[in-house]
Formats: sequence, structure tokens, C-alpha cells
Amino acid sequence: MDAKRDNDIDPAPLQGRRVAIIGYGNQGRPQAMNLRDSGIDVVVGLRSGSSSATRAKSDGIVTVPIPQAASSADVIMLLAPDETLAAIYREIEPELRQGAALGFSHGLAIRFGFILPRSDLDVFMVAPKGPGTALRSLYEAGKGMVALYAVEQDATGGAEGIALAYGRAIGCARAGLLASTFAEECEADLFNEQAVVWGAVPEILVAGFDTLVQAGFSEEVAYMECVGELKLIADLIESRGIAGMREAISNTAELGAVIGGPRIVDDGARQRMGEILDEIRSGRFADALRDEEATGYPRLRAARATARNLAVEAARRKLVG
Repeated sequence: MDAKRDNDIDPAPLQGRRVAIIGYGNQGRPQAMNLRDSGIDVVVGLRSGSSSATRAKSDGIVTVPIPQAASSADVIMLLAPDETLAAIYREIEPELRQGAALGFSHGLAIRFGFILPRSDLDVFMVAPKGPGTALRSLYEAGKGMVALYAVEQDATGGAEGIALAYGRAIGCARAGLLASTFAEECEADLFNEQAVVWGAVPEILVAGFDTLVQAGFSEEVAYMECVGELKLIADLIESRGIAGMREAISNTAELGAVIGGPRIVDDGARQRMGEILDEIRSGRFADALRDEEATGYPRLRAARATARNLAVEAARRKLVG
């Protein structure tokens, strides 16, 4: 898969056109600021009384009500939370110009039918593969973050050009834009969130901490061993790959990993990973997300409260203050 970089991309599809960013959170804020600093005419659409308005003003970003932002723009990026996008699209659809481009940074709303775009609209995705804070800091350092791009609907014949120009303007083409699809990006991203980095890894960290504490180890030592070293391995894998990471650690650590790792991630764990992927592809998780939003996020509120009261969090506070 060849990546598109700055020199491969024509910036013209965005020149002289306005981009409206809907939402000013994890991705909305850095993308708006990067666009602005790349010379793009950008406006942010916010709800009346939004707490983000003050922050946007201090960032030097123009904000207007969401319908006004949508009606004034040639390219509209929906960067609010996934589960809110259907209602936002219903609100702005009558305001969208004929032949406008509708953009996303995650494929879920399109992949699972939260939104059925008008047939005259271009529909594209540019999905930076990392948090918005890093997208902004890399841009400011003259670097970029790898992103996936895709076109779901090419009503005007220019959707791919807009997607590539957009990825270039937010700095991602400095690192590389990789062609994908809404379905591939969405399903892989949800799988990672649930079965690997955001789901499984924290659970393993907590289980390791609890195992040591229950065996009589101090909470501070358990935290440093089971949680504190996570960044070290992440940095090694980023710089050297998994094989290079193994070669960089001690023989003791490497042999222990060879013996212990497969006992934790065994065939049963791999089977359960496959089950999670099947649930994602079937739409069951998307349905759960809709239900969570519709009922006021009870599961998320309970999970956050539980996490704040874990013993591992108390140990962290002792160590870092």
C-alpha cells in the first residue's frame, strides 16, 4: 500500500473554499487549527452556549451556530461524537449546498447507517491514526501523523482530490495518507479499541497489579512493575518494532515473555477476539452505542466511577501526587 505524501497531492481542491468543522473536541480543535495554519478558510460550528466557544475564541478560531457553519461552507467535517452525528446531519442537511463535500474522521456513522447522505454530496474520510493532541503537536513541529483516507460517494467526481487536499492541509500527508474504506477503517478501529489497546491492555494492567497486591507486594511496587513500564515498551515498539523490542530487553525479560505471554493470550483469547470482531461487523456494537446515548450513558458513567475508585488509581496518586 503506497502512501500519498505532500509532493504527491494537489492542494487546489481546497483553495478558495471554506471548511466548516462541526465540533471542537479531540479531533475538531486540532484539525481546525491545522487548517487555519495551512491557509484554509475555516469556521467551527457549535451549539449555542457550548463550553468550547471560549476555547475556540482564545485559539483565534471563528465560531458560528451549526446550521450557519454548514450553509456557509463547501466542505463540512462532522467531528462531533459518533453517536451524535445522525441528529446533527438531520439538522444541517437542508442547509448543505448542492454538491458540497461531507467529511468524517471515523467511518462508523456511514458504515452502520447512522447517516444516509444526500445523493448530490461528496462523502469522504480522513482519519488520523492518533489522538488530536498529537496531531496538533506534530503539525507544529513540522511533522505529521499517518492517516487513512477513503471516498464513500463521489457525486462531483472530485471527492478523492478533496480528501487528499484535506489530509495535506491538516499535516497528515507529511507522514503519509493510506487509501482505505469507511468499513475497513471503522471495523479495524473499533476492534483495536475493544480487543487490544483500549480494552484488553488496561484490563491486563489492572489484573497484574491486583495479582501482585493480593500476593503481598506493596501497591507502589505493583504499580511500577505492572503499569509504570507500559510507556517503555510502547516507545520501544514504536522505534524498533516488536522483534526489535524483544532484542532490546534483557534475556531474562525476553525468556519470561516467551514463556508467559502465550499463556495469557492463548487460543481462547484469540477466539474471543474473533467474537468481538464478529459483533462489531454485525452492527451489535453500533446498536449498543446508540442505546447508550439514548439512555444518558449509564454504562459509561458507571465504568468511569468504578475506574476512579480502583486500588491501582490510589497507588498512582501515591507515586505521582
